[in-house]
Order: sequence, then C-alpha cells, then structure tokens
Amino acid sequence: MNSDQRPTGADLYCGVGGMSLGFEQAGFNVIAAADIEKINVATHSSNFPECKTWCTDLSSASGIQFRKETGIGDRHIDALFSGPPCQGFSLIGKRSQVDPRNLLVYEFARLIGELLPSYFVMENVEGILLGKARNTLDEFVRLVKAANYSVVEPIQVLDAAEFGVPQRRRRVFVLGYQRGNVAPKYPKPSHPHSKNGEVQRPTVWDAIADLPKVASYQYLLTTDEYEGDLGAPSGYASILRGEERDPKDKSPHRTRNGDGLGGCLRTSHTAKTIRRFQNTKPGSYEEVSRFYRLAKSGLAPTLRAGTGPAQGSFMAPRPIHPFQDRCITVREAARLHSFPDWFRFHPTKWHGFRQIGNSVPPLLARAIAKCIGRALKGNDQH
Repeated sequence: MNSDQRPTGADLYCGVGGMSLGFEQAGFNVIAAADIEKINVATHSSNFPECKTWCTDLSSASGIQFRKETGIGDRHIDALFSGPPCQGFSLIGKRSQVDPRNLLVYEFARLIGELLPSYFVMENVEGILLGKARNTLDEFVRLVKAANYSVVEPIQVLDAAEFGVPQRRRRVFVLGYQRGNVAPKYPKPSHPHSKNGEVQRPTVWDAIADLPKVASYQYLLTTDEYEGDLGAPSGYASILRGEERDPKDKSPHRTRNGDGLGGCLRTSHTAKTIRRFQNTKPGSYEEVSRFYRLAKSGLAPTLRAGTGPAQGSFMAPRPIHPFQDRCITVREAARLHSFPDWFRFHPTKWHGFRQIGNSVPPLLARAIAKCIGRALKGNDQH
C-alpha cells in the first residue's frame, strides 16, 4: 500500500512512540508527533524517521503551530492519539489533584478542537476513573463534546495481557469521533483470560528466553549493544526479532536499528543484593527491595516508569530475571512490552526503562487503532 493511501495519524505527548508504532502496524501513516522531552523526541525521530517529531510544550502550542512546525500544513488528520502524562492520577504513589501535568488532559481536548481529526484516542491510568480525578476526565469529555465530538461510552479499561502482551497492564482508553462519523467500537480481547487454557498467551519465557545471559559479557557493563548470537526463539520472539512476519502487522518492514542488539546494558549488583535475589523464588517479591521475580510461565507485572527530574529521578522497581540473579535489561523489558528488536531506546538504563514504562504496548495500541481504522472505512460506506 502506498503511504499516501494509508489513513493519517498524529501522536501528541508521543514519548518514544508505542502508540505511533501500534497505529502504524494497524495501517496508519503517522505523519506528525510532539513531546516536551528532548530525549523522547530524539528516540521517536530515530525510530520514525519519516515522521516529523516536534519538541515543544504543547500547553503553549496551538494547532496552527503544530501543523506548521511538523510540515503537515492543511492535511487532514484521520486519527489524533495521545497519552497525556498520568502521574497525578496514578494509584501508585501520591495522587496529587494539583499536579500541573493533570491539566495536559485539557490541553489535549483543546488541540482536538483545533486540529479537527476525524477520530481521537486518549490513554491514561485507571486512577483517572476514581475519586476527584474523575472530575478531570468528565471535564475532558465535556470539552470535546463542546467541540462537536462524541465519546464512546462507557469508557473502558483494557489489559495489555488480553491482547498478546506478556504483561499485566491495565489502562483507560477514551475513544472519540466527530459527530456524523461512524462510532468506533472497543476491541475484543484476542487473548482473553481462560482458566481452561483455551487461548495461549505468550509468557515471560516466550518473550526473553532467547536473549543473552548478559552477566557472561564484561563489555555489556559499558555498552548497551550485544554483538553475539541469540538463542532459539518462540513464535512471539521470532516476530519481534523480525525473522517471521506478523500477518496482522501493516507497518513497513524494518531491520535492526544498529549493528548490535540494543538495550543489553548490564546492571552491576552488589554481592549482598545478588544473595537476596538468589533467595527469592520466581513469582514472589524480594523482601528488601520488593522487586518481583518473574516466573517463566507467567506474565510480567506492570512495567513502571519511575519519576522524572522534577520528582527526584527515581528509577521504578525492575523485575528480577527468572533464573539469572539480576534485574532485567531494557531489551528484556521491551520484549515484555511487545516492542520489536529494531526499536531503539536511550542507551542508559534510567532513561530506557522510563521510556518503556511510560509507553503504550504496541500490540495494545494496534488493537485500538484497528478499531479506528474499521470506523474510518465505515464512513466511506455511508
């Protein structure tokens, strides 16, 4: 399919581009993106070189400026999608109603009214549905309705594990559409929970078993690129390695972005920490750090982002490898998030884990994007 024939999408508060990738895999041409963090903009630009990513504070940017700075001019946007910063609504840590980042939800509503996409998608944490935070969501809905949009209700929470991601991760998605267009529907789980095992979900081990035993490579203490061979992959890993094509993936084929496999930088643990990890059974939490030890046949817990510089730059707890006595690498986290191996993150562990923890798993984003795509096609049949 020619890129000009693909529906157009734009990603606001794009981070590294989990939503961008999911929409691209669903058949969209992601033509523009924006984020305030220079490191995220550089990462998004590297992974989506044909998409113009603008580094800006969207709270002080207009839709006209966005169109000018990204070069899309008066081109129509079929889908505008975003995951405004959610730390003020998170159920983990402090839920601050005065966190200035909460107001970015309203800025997204404003930009919807200025950019006039046919459809929009907003992702956020479950906490936005609860308590006083719900007022923010209700006001967002009121603002977009005033701009001639409808919202699919009831607003739903989706779990990434039910869409083929080997991670329990529940997030709120708000789907909206210009009045007069076909309403999108929420996706049905492709990997629903089944006590009888009727639907096979990829496991932790499916995701990371073929990746290197990084403790065996001294050079991975100073570089994040692994240069050796990988083990035998599962079907899930084979797709992320680019060795098997996912028939549902409509994105342009890409090869590994660099000479080696990025994201393999080791963590140097103390002997005391290693002993504690050794005494932690898979599927349980280490007593001191409260790090969770992954179980080979299970799912990962929600991978968290930690805090930014304004909140102390704390790294979020990282899972412990199922049988190696260390925390997982950025690449292992990326596999657990459904990012392909060609996708590159910042080479430092702090930034890399934060970028993954803040992103929407591409497979989950793809499921949402496919629903938007079906609704777009429905408009043509009116």
